[in-house]
This record gives sequence, C-alpha cells and structure tokens, in this order.
Amino acid sequence: MKLDLQMRLKQTLAPQLIQSLRLLQMPLLKLEQVIRQELSTNPLLEEVEATEETASVSENQEEVQVDPQLDKINWEDYLGDENEIHFREEKDKGEERWEKTPVLEKTLYDHLIEQLHFSRLDKEEIKIGDYIIGNINDSGYLVCSIEEMASALDVLPEKVSKVLSAVQTFDPPGVGARDLKESLLIQLKQKGFEDSLAYRIVRDHLNELERKSLSQLSRLLGTSFEEVQKAMDFIRTLNSKPARGKFTRPATPVVPDLIVEKVGEEFVVYHNDKHIPRLRVSPIYKELLKKDKSNSPETKNYIKEKLEQARWLLNSIDQRRSTMIKVMEKIVEEQKDFFERGPSFLKPLTMETIAEMVGMNVATISRVSNSKYVQTPQGIFEIRYFFNTGVSKENGEEVSKRSVKRIIEELIKKENPATPLSDQELFNLLKKEGIKIARRTVSKYREELKIMPARFRKRIAKENSNNSLEEVVTTHPSDSV
Repeated sequence: MKLDLQMRLKQTLAPQLIQSLRLLQMPLLKLEQVIRQELSTNPLLEEVEATEETASVSENQEEVQVDPQLDKINWEDYLGDENEIHFREEKDKGEERWEKTPVLEKTLYDHLIEQLHFSRLDKEEIKIGDYIIGNINDSGYLVCSIEEMASALDVLPEKVSKVLSAVQTFDPPGVGARDLKESLLIQLKQKGFEDSLAYRIVRDHLNELERKSLSQLSRLLGTSFEEVQKAMDFIRTLNSKPARGKFTRPATPVVPDLIVEKVGEEFVVYHNDKHIPRLRVSPIYKELLKKDKSNSPETKNYIKEKLEQARWLLNSIDQRRSTMIKVMEKIVEEQKDFFERGPSFLKPLTMETIAEMVGMNVATISRVSNSKYVQTPQGIFEIRYFFNTGVSKENGEEVSKRSVKRIIEELIKKENPATPLSDQELFNLLKKEGIKIARRTVSKYREELKIMPARFRKRIAKENSNNSLEEVVTTHPSDSV
C-alpha cells in the first residue's frame, strides 16, 4: 500500500451564489413559477397582499429577541423584521398589457416520428428512420449524408436511402431533402406536377435562373414566355424551407423583465415586478419560536433550514433585480440615440464593454441578456438585441451590423422587380455608402433577413392588350422561393 499526500486548489460555488446565478438566468415567467413553487414547499414563506404590506412593516418594528435556550441558535440572523418583505416596484402607469401567445404542441421531430411509427416500415427501418429524423434541422433539411448515417448505424447505404425516400413522403412536403433543388422537386412531385414545366425548370435549370432571362429560358425549353412565367409563379409558391415557421420550439409568452421610459429629459429603467409575488417570512413561525421553548431539535433544525432557504431566495431575487437594472442603465447610456430616434441609430456595442463599465463578468452580462426582454419607447426587444458587432466606414465611423442589414433591406425594397439587385450589386451600393464589408457578408446578411436570391425575386413586365407595359408585382413570403 502506498499513501500519497497531495495539495489541490479547488474552487467551489456557495449554494447562495449558485441560486443567485440560476435565478439571474431565468426569464420573468420562469422566475414566477419558481417562486410559486417555493411558496408551496416552504412553510416559512408567505405572499403579502398590497394592503398588508404597510401594516406588516409597522407591526414588526421591534427587534426580535433571541432565546438562549434554543441550542444557542442566533435566530435574529434568520428572523428579521421589515427587511423580510420582498418589495416590488409599483409600475402600472403607461404599462402595456401582454397577451399570452398559444404554445405549439409538437416539434418537427415529434411530428415526423409520429408519421414514422404509422408507416409500414419494419423495426430495423424504423430505427434507421429515427436516426434520419434526428438529423433533420428546424428548416426541414437533412444535415447528414447517407454514407455517414450508414456508417454510424452499421447498415448498407441502400437501406438508409430506402428509408430516407419514405421519410421524404412525410408532411410537411419537401422535408428530409438534402438541398433546395431536392426539396422543390419533392414538393412538386407530391402535388402531382412531376411531368410539368415547373418540374423541368427546377430539375434542369435551377442554377441558371439568376443568369438567364425568362425569354432565354422559354427558348431553351421550347415553350412560350407566358408558360415559363406561369411556371415560375408556381415555383415561387413552394417553400424553400419546408418546416420553417410550422414546427419550432414551444412558443412562450413574451413578458419584458424591464421597462425603459422617458421621464423628462432622462430615460428611467424599472423592473417589471407586476407578475412576481411579494414575499415575507411568516410571522406565525416567528411567534412560535419566541414563545414555544419545547420544540425538538429536529423541529428547530427543520425551521432553521427553511429560514435559510427563504432568506437566500429573497436575497437572490433582490440581487437579480439590481443587477438587471444596473446593466440596462448602462445599455441605455450607450444606446441613447436608439431610445431617442429608433433602430436605425443602434450603435455597435459588445458585452465586454458593458461588463467593464459595471464591474461584472461577461458571463453575468450574458445571463442578464439571454431570453429576457425590455419594453422601450421603440417597442419590445430582447436585451441581447442591443449587443452587436460593428462595421467600419471609410471615414472611420462605426456602423452596427443591424444597421447594415436594415440598409440592405431598404435597397431590396426599392429595387426594380424586373432587374432585382444581385449580391454583387448590393455590395457595390454599400461600398458607395462607405461601408466596407465582403460580398459573402452581404449574402450572409441577406439570408439572415430571409430574403431570397435575385433569381427568385425577378419579375418581368410584359405587354398587355394595349401594348403598354404592365408591371407584374408579387409579394414573396419569407419561406417561399
């Protein structure tokens, strides 16, 4: 036997700090659920109505006396007076009313798995199908190759291909495709248009649509301009992302944690405590401990534990509120032009900058901003919205990424439908404005805005019966081609 003596430096988080970080991460509705859960399990916590709050403070002005007989427990450390009450800020004036949104019952995965188990596949094929569905992203596309899946499952690629063909017949149409072309062909096939001109255009000429006019396409296909126009109109009704907007993560109501309002010439940040119960330590247990000296050690230990939990919870809620307000006040200070004049005046801002200003860790700023919302004079925004990288202009000025995306969006709105702006043309226009970004970045921003490439936005004006030009204008939904 060999004994080794080692010294090791280990960092651990105190339970109170863990609870504070956990509450800081929670959005408002989740916090309310946790508090109500604590109210139902901790007998020393109780909810205070507004009418009781003032009375509770005045009735508890005297200091709690400590009984030396109770195992020398300093109950004064646990039984406070008016400080036991968790106040919320009264902010009813001008506050918006939020309507709860319906929650989606199924995810795309659930929807596809249900169809898989109703199919006529055997057990091994269902196992393969389950793996395939697990590799389909939120847009409905398969993100793994047949060979990779066959290797992972230790089966022949032919078997995976057979099951994939079955999955591609599921709802929504076009799901399980590996690229846009395959998705469009699946949708056309399911609609019974396998022998149509639209099917031929997608199958043989999809990559040429940006380079060729409809007149050139009609000559190539040996058909009339009107027939090609009609086929293209039909193709535009198909979904480029078959599952987008239909099956997402369960929707949750958006209730802002913070409210920013202009009072006089200044912006004031409030914490939206309307949905949070007001808490205090139950005075009944205070009286019980002061008067009854015959409590067993088990009872005293139980009450001590629950008192600690109650105090930690109240402190964590207060710390969460003060941290969020402190961070938001600095954001307002840095983004004052946005709050005064609107989204076009959003400036580049990083979490590191705010973390340095408030003297906190970047991870804390991330917890404050993630999945939490703020009500502002410009509307309701996720707190994370105010953090964005910058793009340099030729004059040295910094422009936020969101402002650049807004410019791209405006340029596309004003384009001629007959000759839509390509990504290269957008790049050139931005360059004239002094905005220095790469062409591939323009494509990335356009995709993030859910705007289709120029070849799918193209509309051709044609002559009407009076030989005058009539512009055909269509709207393109974000999920359509």
